Amino acid sequence: MTASKVYFSNLHATAKENLLSKLGRLMTMAGLDNSWKLSKRSLVAVKLHFGERGNTAFIRPLFIRQIVDHIKGIGGTPFLTDTNTLYAGTRSDSISHLKTAMENGFVYSVVHAPVIIADGLRGASFSKVSIDKEIIKTAYIAKDIFESDALISVAHFKGHELSGFGGTIKNLGMGCASRKGKMEQHADLAPKIKRKRCKGCGDCVNHCAQHAIFIEDNKAVIDPKKCIGCGECILICPNSAIDVHWSADMDRFQKKMAEYAFAVLKGKEGRTFFINFLTNISPACDCYGHNDAPIVPDIGIMASLDPVALDQASVDMVNCKDVTEGSCASVGTMPSADKFRSLYPKIDWNVQLAHAEEIGLGSRKYEIVSI
Repeated sequence: MTASKVYFSNLHATAKENLLSKLGRLMTMAGLDNSWKLSKRSLVAVKLHFGERGNTAFIRPLFIRQIVDHIKGIGGTPFLTDTNTLYAGTRSDSISHLKTAMENGFVYSVVHAPVIIADGLRGASFSKVSIDKEIIKTAYIAKDIFESDALISVAHFKGHELSGFGGTIKNLGMGCASRKGKMEQHADLAPKIKRKRCKGCGDCVNHCAQHAIFIEDNKAVIDPKKCIGCGECILICPNSAIDVHWSADMDRFQKKMAEYAFAVLKGKEGRTFFINFLTNISPACDCYGHNDAPIVPDIGIMASLDPVALDQASVDMVNCKDVTEGSCASVGTMPSADKFRSLYPKIDWNVQLAHAEEIGLGSRKYEIVSI
C-alpha cells in the first residue's frame, strides 16, 4: 500500500502570515481546493465537537470560521454539525446541544455558518447505510450528515478512555452516528462497580442518562438491563470505583467505531477532507464538563485526504513529544514513550487503525509534508 500524504503546519506565525491564514494554506496544499467540485447548492457538513459546558479544550471557533470561509470560497454551502450524546450532559438533546454550542462561541456572527444537530431533537433521526463489514452490517448514521453533499471532519486530537485516543476515526464513527448507532457501538461494554472503593456518593446515579445505576446498602449498583455501556460513569466517579470489564470487547468497540466511520464516508468518495488539531491535547474526551492539563505541549494542525494516515501521523507526533510537566500522564520524559498507553494501559489504540486499514478506510503508511 502506498503512503498517503499528511500535511502539517506547526503553530509558528509571523506578521506576514498569521495562524488563520496558515490554516487556509494548509487546506489548499492538502488538496481541498482541487479535490472537490462544488456548487452553491452543495451542502457541506463540517463535523466537529462543540465541547461540553465547562470544557475549554475544544477547537476555537475562530479556526472553524477560517474553514467555513474556505469552503464558501470554493463554492460550497457549509454548516457546522454534531450529534446528540448518550449520557446526561449539556448536549443530550438538540435544544441543550445548541445552547451549549452558542455558549462556547459557535454563533453565526463568529463562525459564519449555521449549527445543525444532525440526528434530530433526541437523536432518533437517522439513515440506514449497508456496509456488510465484519461486525456492522447496517449502520445508523445521523440523517443530516448522511444527506450532506460533502463532509469535512475537524477533530480535536486527544486521549480517550475507551479508544485510547480520539481523532478523525472517532469523530466520524462515533460522532456521526445517531443515538441508535452509538448504542450499537457501546453495546458490548459493561462497567462494573468496585465495591470496596465505592462510597455511595451518588455522582454516577445523577449522571447516568439511562437511570441504570442506583444506590443499595450505600453502594452503587448497575442494572445490566438498562446500561448501554457508554462508559461515562467511569471518569465521573470521584473514587475510581467504576471500571470496564476489560476484555476483547474493547477491541470489538474500536472495530465497530472504524466500521461506522466507513459507513459515514460511503457515497461521499472524493468529497471528504480531514483535519486534526493537535492543540490542548487533553487526556480525556471533550464530552466532560472539565478538561485536565494537556499531556504534551501544543504541536500544530494536520490535514489529509486519508483519515487513517492522519490519525496514525497524529498519534506518532504526540508520542514523539515529552510529557507536559504537571499533567496526569504517568510516564517519564523519554520522547518515545506511548502517552496513550500510559493513560489507558489496557487499551490498544492500534486496533482502530489496523481495522480501519483492513476494511479500506485508508492507509497507516504516510508521508509528512510540512508547510
